[in-house]
Amino acid sequence: MDAAQQEATARARELQRNWYGEPLGALFRRLIDDLGLNQARLAGVLGLSAPMLSQLMSGQRAKIGNPAVVQRVQLLQDLAGQVADGSVSAAEATERMEEIKKSQGGSVLSNTTQTTSSSGAPTVKRVVREIQSLLRSVAAAGDIIEAADTLAPSHPELAEFLRVYGAGRTSDAVAHYQSHQS
Repeated sequence: MDAAQQEATARARELQRNWYGEPLGALFRRLIDDLGLNQARLAGVLGLSAPMLSQLMSGQRAKIGNPAVVQRVQLLQDLAGQVADGSVSAAEATERMEEIKKSQGGSVLSNTTQTTSSSGAPTVKRVVREIQSLLRSVAAAGDIIEAADTLAPSHPELAEFLRVYGAGRTSDAVAHYQSHQS
C-alpha cells in the first residue's frame, strides 16, 4: 500500500470513528466475535455484499450509504449486548438475526444504543464497551498509551484506567471495572 492509500485509509477510519463511534473494522469484528458469525454471514445479515463489508472493515470505504444497513448494525449491536449479558440465548440470537436481515429500518446509528439488560440495569460488558468506545473515539491506542505513560508517575490509577480501557482487551477492562465496584 503506498503512502496515498495509507493516508486515505487513515482518513476513512477517522471518519468512521466520528460517524459510528469507532472504526467499522473494530465494530464488525466485535459483532463477528460476539454473535459467532463469519464475515460472509455478517454481510448477509446486514444486506451488504462481502466485498463491500471488506472495504468498510479495511477503511477502503468510509461510509455505509444505506440507512437500512446502518439500522441493522445498531440492531446487531443491541443483540450482541443481550447475548453477552445472557438475556438472549444463541438459538434466539440466530432467530433474531433472521428478523434483522429482513428489517427495512431507516434511522441513523447513534450512541444511544441499548445498554440495559432485561431488568433495566446496564450490563458490565456494555458499560465497559461504552467507555472503550468513547476513549477510542477521542484518540488512537498509541496516543492513549503515551498519555498514560505521561500520567503514570503522578497519577498511576488514571494511567491504569487509560491503558485498560483505551488500549486493552474488553475482558481485562471488565475485570478492572468489576474489581473497582464497591
